[in-house]
This record gives sequence, C-alpha cells and structure tokens, in this order.
Amino acid sequence: MKNFPERLLAGYRDFMDGRYTAERDRYTELADTGQKPEILVIACCDSRAAPETIFNCGPGELFVVRNVANLVPPYEPDGTYHATSAALEFAVQALRVKHILVMGHGRCGGISAALDPGDKPLSPGDFIGRWMSMLAPLTEQISSSEVLTKGERQTALERISIRNSIANLMTFPCVNILAGRGKLALHGAWFDISSGELWVMDPDTGDFSRPGR
Repeated sequence: MKNFPERLLAGYRDFMDGRYTAERDRYTELADTGQKPEILVIACCDSRAAPETIFNCGPGELFVVRNVANLVPPYEPDGTYHATSAALEFAVQALRVKHILVMGHGRCGGISAALDPGDKPLSPGDFIGRWMSMLAPLTEQISSSEVLTKGERQTALERISIRNSIANLMTFPCVNILAGRGKLALHGAWFDISSGELWVMDPDTGDFSRPGR
C-alpha cells in the first residue's frame, strides 16, 4: 500500500462502517443476481458533478459513463476504439436500460477548452482538442456571436452540446429503433455546480427549465 492515498483508505473505512453495513443485503443481491439499472447517465468527468451524488442513488441504480464534457460521438463502426459507444452498446443491448440521460454542468472545463483552445495542446496527442472537435461547428457559431458575453457563450454551448449528444444518440441503430418503439426514452439535463440547481430539457422544444421541488 506504499504511497496509496490515505484519503481513499479513510473513505473506504467509513464506507464499510457506514453505507456498506447499512446496505449489505443490497450488495449481496447485486453480486448474486447482477446489475439491472434502468437508467444510463452520460456525464462529465468533472469531480464536482457526480451523478450518483446529485441524484442520491444507491448501488445498482445507475449505469454511468463519464467522459470529458459528457459528449456522445456519432455512430462510427470504423474499427477504432470507442469507449463511450461501447458503454452505450452494453447499456442498451445487454442491460436493456429504459432511459438515457445526457447530463451537462456549469463551468465545464471541456466546453471552456472548446471555446478557447489556447495556443498549444496540453500534450502532443491533443486528445482533448480532438475529442472536443466534435463540437466545432457549434463552437464556431457561438464564438462568432457578438451579443453574448463569455459566460453566456459557456452556458449556451454546455446546453447546446447536450442537445447535440442526444441527436448523436439517435444515429445508433439500437437507440433509434428502441426509441421509435417507445421502449427507450432520451433525456437532457444541466447541473449548476454553484447553486445546486438542476435544469431539465424539454424533449419537444429543447428548452431547459427547473423542475419543481
């Protein structure tokens, strides 16, 4: 255990003494019967926006995929590596989830990088730059607007990218077919880290509003 973060060990001990003890039967059931979550959440890697925490969910309730800026790429069966697409395939085809939620958040670093990429990439691979290039057409439109402030551009792209990811979800045949049959519902939401507010996207208009508490 040399150099293993003590913060993680302390947290694990608290987990075993608290939550695991309280939900031992649930964990045993999940181990014996497997997971059967009904909701797939595609969220950002940001440490401030963990879906399980925001939605106060227990073990086995959510199947969560996290990547930079909670993006969903279009369907591209080109033989290369596609982590998000692989997780989506498993959730829809194997777990048979009934809902897919794309959840963005305020002050997203990935979105900020898309709007202001800087002079040079963080590494020669420029993995972030290439990943965020999926939003290039949208970024260009928003960046060219002279009526939006920097903060308004940030929030606008955070929300527009959610709609874009939902559109990309529909390019996957398995999603398109099941959604067309009414067996799979797609959702969008945006979480404000500063205030804790959750804004839910209207599937018909694409507008975001706060649900009643």
